[in-house]
Amino acid sequence: MDLEQIKKEVEQAAQDKRLNCHDARALAEKLGVDYSQVGKACDELEVKIFACELGCF
Repeated sequence: MDLEQIKKEVEQAAQDKRLNCHDARALAEKLGVDYSQVGKACDELEVKIFACELGCF
């Protein structure tokens, strides 16, 4: 899956440019990509990941 597709999914999942860690990890697992790919998409979209549980983002 390419980064543009991941970014579309992040945009749909994020609310007010925010996404909690649990949802970010679940999205990565649903898409079959590394957590870091979702993190990169969030960075590029300026989506803030909050309530991080693992220090991955």
